[in-house]
Amino acid sequence: MPLYEYELCDGNCAVCGGKFTLRRPVSAPELKACPACRKPVRKLFSTFNTPKVAKPFSLSRANEAGFTVLKKESKGEYSVHKPKRNTPGTK
Repeated sequence: MPLYEYELCDGNCAVCGGKFTLRRPVSAPELKACPACRKPVRKLFSTFNTPKVAKPFSLSRANEAGFTVLKKESKGEYSVHKPKRNTPGTK
């Protein structure tokens, strides 16, 4: 379920602090009033949570992480790609 941030349209509230965050299903109806103080609210644009930004996996790192990497052979045909392993002392 996504997190949504809301703020009161007017004034402040000791219960909600004038701003609050709720986890709500995408299918839930639009929230029109604060659940704590019942004053009218508006939804804020907010950031979203993403995993740590990382470099894309190389084929060898993807295999090390347990992913199966497929290589396209021809239309509709794929085979398991096995990366070349570096031996010590070579690049």
